This record gives sequence, C-alpha cells and structure tokens, in this order.
Amino acid sequence: MLTTVLRLPFRCLSKHFKTMATSTRPSSDMAAFREEFAKAKHIVVLTGAGVSAESGIPTFRGAGGYWRRWQAQDLATPQAFKRNPSLVWEFYNYRRGFVLSKKQNRAHEAIAECQKRLEKQGRKVVVITQNIDQLHQRAGTSDVIELHGTLFKVRCVTCGVVRDDTNSPIVPALAGKGAPDPEAEDARIPDTELPRCREPGCDSMVRPHVVWFGEGLDPDVLSRAQDQLHQCDLCLVVGTSAVVYPAAMFAPMVAERGVTVAEFNIEETPATTSFGYHFSGPAGEMVPIALAPHVAENCQ
Repeated sequence: MLTTVLRLPFRCLSKHFKTMATSTRPSSDMAAFREEFAKAKHIVVLTGAGVSAESGIPTFRGAGGYWRRWQAQDLATPQAFKRNPSLVWEFYNYRRGFVLSKKQNRAHEAIAECQKRLEKQGRKVVVITQNIDQLHQRAGTSDVIELHGTLFKVRCVTCGVVRDDTNSPIVPALAGKGAPDPEAEDARIPDTELPRCREPGCDSMVRPHVVWFGEGLDPDVLSRAQDQLHQCDLCLVVGTSAVVYPAAMFAPMVAERGVTVAEFNIEETPATTSFGYHFSGPAGEMVPIALAPHVAENCQ
C-alpha cells in the first residue's frame, strides 16, 4: 500500500502531538546530548528542507515558493504533468540547474564526516531525508534514504524504469528554458523533444523521479526507513517542519519507544515537546558541534 504525502494544518498537528508530549520542556544541554551521542551505536538522522535552505535552496512553504505564476504544488502533480508536460519539465529544468549551482553546507559535511568516522568504529549513521537535492550525497554521505525521490533521477511513465541523470539541461530542447520570470513565455516543447526512456523498445516519456503532491511514497523506500527507525538508539531531526506525513510521525514514534530524539531547528515545531532535546539555531552551526568527535572515541 502506498502512503500518501499529506500536509496538515499546524493547529491540527499541535493537538495530535500534545498527547505525545513529555512532561517537561526538551533540554538544550549540548554536553548531555554529547554523552548520549558517544554511547550510541545506531544513529538515524532525519533531515528536511531547513538543511537545504541554508545552502540557498528555498522551501515549498517559504516566500520563494513561486515559479513564474505558479506555486510548486500547482506543477508538482501527476495531473499537471499529464496536462502540460512541457511546462512541468521547464519547471524541473530550472530547479535542477538551480540546485546544481548550490553547494552543500556545514551541516551536510558534518553528517557525512560523522558517518565515515563512526563506521570505522563499528557504529552506524543512517540519513533519511525528505530533500530531493542530493546535497547529502555531494557532501559524501552514502546510502541515503530519499523519502521523496530526487531531482537527478527520472522514471519512465510506461515501463517504470528509473535512471540517474545529472545532465543540465537534461535534453537539448530545454537549454535556456525554465526562467522563473512571471512574464516568461512557456516553451511549448513537443512531447517528442522532452526527456525520453532509453530502454530498448520503449521510448516513452520520462518524468522526474520525485514524489508529487497527492502521490504515495515508494513502499520499499518507506520500509527501509522504518527498519532503520526501529533499530536506532539515537535520532537527530534536522531542519524539518514536522507537518509532512508520514515523515512527521517518524521521530515521535522513535521517542515513544524511549529512544532519545534531538531536534535541530531554527524554531520549534508541533513535535518539539515530544523530544528529549531541542537545539535552536542554524543547522550549519549546531550540527557540527553535536556530531564532532567525542573524547570517548579515542578509547574505542
């Protein structure tokens, strides 16, 4: 069964999380968190749009949520793609090029470095992200679980084959297309010149391999994420808004089984009071401190 991506009102989520809240406010004691970090053997890091925002990539819900005259949710749907694939590919051509112009930040780098360092100690760090920009991979993180897919893969609408594609533009017809200016004219590219499947005998159109509004998460990806969440003994939640389901429930469910969860965000979220720690501030400042080598690592 596919799990539909939902965005629920803050008031509704606040009421839901209230029943899961701890009796006290979450701690902001970094030294105490660091002691728990030093003991953890299987760490899950859940990341959201706030991490990418620090690299200059705007969020869906931010002030930069418009492209030309449309919001992202107007174009990131199966219906929009069926109605006007040229327009949707212009939008994604712009997004792909924009993301490729950005660099990973200190939070991405700290997570990647921590994963490599702890692996040598027989410990595990797994990143589960809602982001589709692959900045974690560019920073060096391996085996990232991408809940919502990625801008840099495409999927055939007929045979379903997925392939990597980092070309920018992805096809010649999209060169110079996708300007976000509200006055820009639609390119109206013929379907035959839009990205196509390369499987022998297919040649159908391909679409971005991302989870669009109203679509379900890939059940295999969701299962992988849930397996890691069930195994972890420490969870970090970095730059998430806690309003997109099912990801909004991941960390609270971990906290419910008694595992320490630490939230890193510039502001509180509906789930904040259900966590053991909350560290307010930019991820690029707080995460490197939290994941820096601990003195106990020298004894392992």
